[in-house]
Formats: sequence, C-alpha cells, structure tokens
Amino acid sequence: MKCDSVTGKETAKQAERTVERFKEYLLLERRLTPNTVSSYTGDVERFLRFLSASKRKSAHQAKREHVAAYVSSLSRRGFDPSSVARNLSSIRAFYSYLITSGLTQEDPTELMERPRLWKRLPQTLSIEEVEELLAQPDCSTTLGLRDRAMLEFMYATGCRVSELLAATLSSVDLEERQFRCLGKGGKERLVPLGTHACRVLGAYIKGGRPKLLKGSGSRALFLNARGQRLSRMGFWKILRKHCLAAKLRIKPSPHVLRHSFATHLLEGGADLRVVQELLGHSSISTTQIYTQLDREYLRIIHSRFHPRARIPVNEAD
Repeated sequence: MKCDSVTGKETAKQAERTVERFKEYLLLERRLTPNTVSSYTGDVERFLRFLSASKRKSAHQAKREHVAAYVSSLSRRGFDPSSVARNLSSIRAFYSYLITSGLTQEDPTELMERPRLWKRLPQTLSIEEVEELLAQPDCSTTLGLRDRAMLEFMYATGCRVSELLAATLSSVDLEERQFRCLGKGGKERLVPLGTHACRVLGAYIKGGRPKLLKGSGSRALFLNARGQRLSRMGFWKILRKHCLAAKLRIKPSPHVLRHSFATHLLEGGADLRVVQELLGHSSISTTQIYTQLDREYLRIIHSRFHPRARIPVNEAD
C-alpha cells in the first residue's frame, strides 16, 4: 500500500484510492458480481475505519492481533458467524490483492482460522401446510390463477426463485411434463412436473396469461399485472400475502417451497443424489442439510412422546 516513506502512514485519500483499485481488481480480474464487490469493499472499508480509530493504524501496519481484535468487535456488535466469516474473507482478499500488487509484504490474516459456523436448518412446511398455502389463491380471478400456478410450479419443481422468474413459455413442456431449468452458472437441468402442477399451469397459460400479456410480447412464463416479467419483490409480496392468509407457523421465505419440496421427497424415500440433481446443487454436501431435518424431526418426536424425555432433573434417577 502506498505510504509516506518517512512516517509509514497512509492518508485517508490514499486509503480511498487503494480501495477503489481493489474494487476494480475484483470486478475486472476476479470477475465478481457487482453485489459481491459491494459487500467486499464495504467490509474492507469498515475494517480500515476500525484500524484508523485504534491508535491510527493503517492496513500496511496491521498485525494479526489487530485483525483478531476487529473480528472480536464484530461478534460483540451482534454480527452472526456467517457475517463475521464473510468479513474475514473480504479482508483476506484485500491483503491478497495488496501482496500481489506489491503494495505490502505481510498478510496478517494468513494464520487466522475461519470462525466456526453453525448450520441453520431451513424452515419447511408440512404437507398439510403446503396444501393450505396452495388453496389460498382465488383461481376464479386472473391474478389468483397465476398465483396458484406459480406456487404449484415452485413446489412441484423445487426451483429457486430466480429460476422461477426466469422461466419462459418455451422452457415448459406440459405434454412431456417437464421444466427445462437454467440454474446457477448457466447449468441446465430437466425437472419433472407433477399432474397437479401441469393442470393448473395449463389453465393459467391458456386462460390467465393471455389476459395479463396485454400485447407486451413477453416470453416470461409468470407476468405481473402490467404484462411484464414478475420481479423478485413482486413474488415476495405474493408469497407473503398467501402465507399470512394460510396462517402458517413460520415466517414467509422465498425458498420455503423449495425447502419443503426437498424435505418431502427425502421423507418419502427419495435418494439423496436424485434430490441433489432436482435441486441443481453442484455438491452433495449442500443437499445433505435436508437429511438433518429428518434427525431434528426425530428428536422433536422423541421429546414430545417418550415418557421420560422431559423428566425434571430433580426427579431423575
């Protein structure tokens, strides 16, 4: 990092220019998305402010104990482990850039361990709750028919919200009962469509979608009231409305039907590898979190029904 050769202290402007060059490096050389770059640079700027406030240290002067103190400060401020881990990853990327660019010779993050993360089990609906949710849209209206088709489609395919919104008319084959899904990294997969989903989707495509289209010529499968592709926020508002109407016990989540899809398949005896393929996971370890739901379910059932599962401590043998 460019420093005053006598004092070794970088000015605020120099730090700002270095962060800007780091941002360009992430965008042009690492080819990260703008959102990821924004997160990285935001984390680094927060770290530099911390250093500046603690005895006027600069990134060039920082030692391992300074980074450790910063990580500890994030935990004290209520950052969860995943956010702390991301901050540390951002700082590591920053020092990697500085060393590669010849702006510093020392990496204070080199021997630091990644914060231990806990695995959050995704919230899922029971089969009865899914049926209650799917029953909420009023299919006698155009928007209600669209909403029902959209919810049925997501539960039938387990697709991500982004994949649902990117779906086009040509990506769905109702005769073959399948959905050609374009997932992360441009990977394509074929996902079967069940009878219920095909029936409702067919009714929407034939009777509901043309009324929403309004001459826009959009090829998107799911449209908003203006005939344009439905947005992520638009989907979230629709899901939230129907989840609240169904009085579900869990907080509405964009992925609630995807998580439920995977869990119900595994509970029904589906092979983990098949579920991995259907979800579009590149690694089996990502899909394995759903097997933990089974173990959690067993623990809850055991706790609820075993005669000695909840015996008071002072009454134990």
